[in-house]
Parts: sequence; structure tokens; C-alpha cells
Amino acid sequence: QVQLVESGGGLVQPGGSLRLSCAASGFTLAYYAIGWFRQAPGKEREGVSCINSISSSATTHYEDSVKGRFTISRDIAKNTVYLQMNSLKAEDTAVYYCATAEMQCSWFPADFGSWGQGTQVTVSS
Repeated sequence: QVQLVESGGGLVQPGGSLRLSCAASGFTLAYYAIGWFRQAPGKEREGVSCINSISSSATTHYEDSVKGRFTISRDIAKNTVYLQMNSLKAEDTAVYYCATAEMQCSWFPADFGSWGQGTQVTVSS
């Protein structure tokens, strides 16, 4: 019943942009903290960005390496969270996942209960 589906990944050149979407079904994502995580080959899954629930003022958070380049947002009507990624670098190459947290935003994957299947982002010239 509860499902998250990521989309928008692909191949892009360094300096390019992508917008990832996280579409929710079976629940209202505005009531949850929604995190974006990524995992590159041979590396641990890391938090990229997070937006809190509306009850937590919908505050946003960013990992240091993406600050100023990525923007997280939510469209309540579409029940979708977005991650706008600009000035992409090769180091951004990873599978990107969105996930829900029952409470507030966290940088720890274990705090998130429901996960999407991920979307591949490849930044290469």
C-alpha cells in the first residue's frame, strides 16, 4: 500500500542539471519527513537532503557537499517531493533514493522506514 517511486535520473555532463521526483502513494507525504539518500559503488549510503513534515515547519536540510547546488521541495497537491540538482559533479554519481521518516529529519538511513527503489544518476563527460 505504501509506495515511493523515484524518477528523473539519467546521464548528464558535469555542470548539468537533473530534477529527481519522489512520488508517494498510499500515504500523504506531507505528514512525514522525506529524505534523499544516495549510494555510490563501494560507498555507504549517505544522506543528501531532507524536508520535514508540515507539522515540523517543513524545514529543509542539506549535506555540506550539495549545499548551494541542490534544492529539495514538496508539492503537496501532487504528493511528490523533488530534488533539483544543479552544477552536477562526477562525485554526485550514485543511485538516489527517497525515504520516509515517521518523526523529524535524520541523516541516518535506519531512521527511515519506507524506501523507493532508487534512480541512477550518472555524471560523466
